Amino acid sequence: MPVEFKDYYATLGVPRDASDDAIKQAFRKLARKYHPDVAPDKRDAEEQFKAINEAYEVLGDPAKRKKYDTLGANWKRGAGFEPPPGWERARGARSSGGTAEEFHFGGTGFSDFFEQFFGGGARFSGIEDLFGRAAAGPDAGRGFGRAATARKGTDVEGDILVTLDEVLHGSIREISLRRQDPRTGQSETHSFKVRIPSGVQEGQNIRVSGKGGEGLGGGAPGDLYLRVRLAAHPDFRVRGADLFHEMDLAPWEAVLGTTISVPTLDRPVSVRIPPGTVNGQQLRVRGRGLPSGGGPPGDLYVVLQVQVPRTVSDEERRLWQDLRDASRFNPRAT
Repeated sequence: MPVEFKDYYATLGVPRDASDDAIKQAFRKLARKYHPDVAPDKRDAEEQFKAINEAYEVLGDPAKRKKYDTLGANWKRGAGFEPPPGWERARGARSSGGTAEEFHFGGTGFSDFFEQFFGGGARFSGIEDLFGRAAAGPDAGRGFGRAATARKGTDVEGDILVTLDEVLHGSIREISLRRQDPRTGQSETHSFKVRIPSGVQEGQNIRVSGKGGEGLGGGAPGDLYLRVRLAAHPDFRVRGADLFHEMDLAPWEAVLGTTISVPTLDRPVSVRIPPGTVNGQQLRVRGRGLPSGGGPPGDLYVVLQVQVPRTVSDEERRLWQDLRDASRFNPRAT
């Protein structure tokens, strides 16, 4: 089914030949602006934040970006977009005698375009998926002798964008699943609530029982599996249950030591910077990462980046020269 093309470069406001660093910087700037925790218009900010995360999910991953760029000149077609011939779609569909039953999601944080080309699809379960519903015929429930009376429906896969706040506290999300039968052209939409447990991790599947494809011959419906994609955060990187935050230091703070305020997902904490801190040094704040689904919580790692001023006044230059002349420090000494 044709979908509306998403111009991820336009979403992030970068040219198509932008460097990886430029894409990262653009994402961080926009994510801070539209983060629902700080934006005055929560509803609009949430939609913008989802679009920004979806764009960065693709362009921030070299493999996905390369795949996205292979869409070539077709990217200008806009609504009703169809990929070039031979372009492999990421999502699957339920086989049905040469046709396919398509599934579209709502409320997951991802567009139909992402789901169709970079998301999940249908898992195939049961013998009817090997031969197709049409091939099985109306008497599929009686095929292969009367022992084969019922077949479970197809399990369906999709992606769900989960914020770090949801990982921290858990949440309930309303999801819609629209099926379109290519034989009839008719579609129907089912809405239901999905619990996102605290401590859920990247790549984990959330199983929603009975929300997949219809069963055959009185068989049970398949299940829906939502694969968790953690929303990128402008201030934190995630590794398992641990968070990493980059914090800039002035040269004198690194040399003399200081105490700084460091953000966490709930409230800031004070962290002591020891004298003689070096660039790239990591300080651990125990237990201030993410919950880990029953185990001990992760930690927060503060990654220190020593910055130097790019421009100085005449007085500052004189002071730096005095320090140079008085100091016996030589980083190149053997």
